[in-house]
Amino acid sequence: MASVTDLHHDPGGLPGRTADTAAAIDAAVQAADAAAQASGVHVRELSALADLESVYRLYDGIWRPDPKNPPVTTEMLRALTKAGNYVAGAYEGEQLLGACVGFFGAPLQGATMHSHIAGVSSAARGRSVGFALKLHQRAWAMLRGVSTISWTFDPLVQRNAYFNLAKLGAVAEEYLPNFYGGMHDRINGGDDTDRLLVRWDLAGPRVAAACVHAPPRVDAAVERGNGAVVALESSAHGRPVPGRLDGDVLLVAVPPDVESLRTSDPGCAKEWRTALREALAGLLSDGAHVSGFDRAGWYRLNRTETEGAPR
Repeated sequence: MASVTDLHHDPGGLPGRTADTAAAIDAAVQAADAAAQASGVHVRELSALADLESVYRLYDGIWRPDPKNPPVTTEMLRALTKAGNYVAGAYEGEQLLGACVGFFGAPLQGATMHSHIAGVSSAARGRSVGFALKLHQRAWAMLRGVSTISWTFDPLVQRNAYFNLAKLGAVAEEYLPNFYGGMHDRINGGDDTDRLLVRWDLAGPRVAAACVHAPPRVDAAVERGNGAVVALESSAHGRPVPGRLDGDVLLVAVPPDVESLRTSDPGCAKEWRTALREALAGLLSDGAHVSGFDRAGWYRLNRTETEGAPR
């Protein structure tokens, strides 16, 4: 298979690298290349000013943000890349279809990164370009000795919850109410910016399996049949209905498309924000942990450790 990323593994590149570590990095590079090939893109690290300007324009087209508060600026991207941080783009020919930006964490926390923003053009929807970008970021980070990457996402957005928790195998760490304050753009619509902080253990077995298309699966219908408690569900009219917060296994629903709901019925979207905050944040603060996400729109939480459950 011809390489479609700029990733190259030098086994002697990091002092003290063990054979197991080298094998894990090799597998990550191969998975990233396979994901890019499957998506029909070439993924590469970016640093040239013209490329960074293209990232700025891509994000501006996706989010349509308040001009006073763009998600990134070309100048910021330039500074991040000069300092050795991560900015990469997914290209089809000369067309930039997606980009991802991350930066290194505090030295006292070990070799960590925070993935600040990732976005894919609507022209590439359904091609798994975002998956290819994240696998490139994972391999790039592992090549530099990074063990974990964190990022945040809106827990109300069903497709993002599935992508992050199931398809990538990340683990939910913390619920962050109104983390960014008001964001008046096409996607957030002025709603509170509640976020779920996730951790990606780059060489962990859960993540390694997810990166070769073997993600953990959750079936909410089966869980309900086995006695799971419904902490939040949707009414026949699409409004949130709070349930019970007791039980060892719990299910928390999200609406099918909250981004459209923010336009068609902003009041209902805000009801969902409040209801999810009360259920999900409340359960996490009470010691429960998110153990999976059903693509049909359900978080599964456990109060006790279960075999294979993320912690």
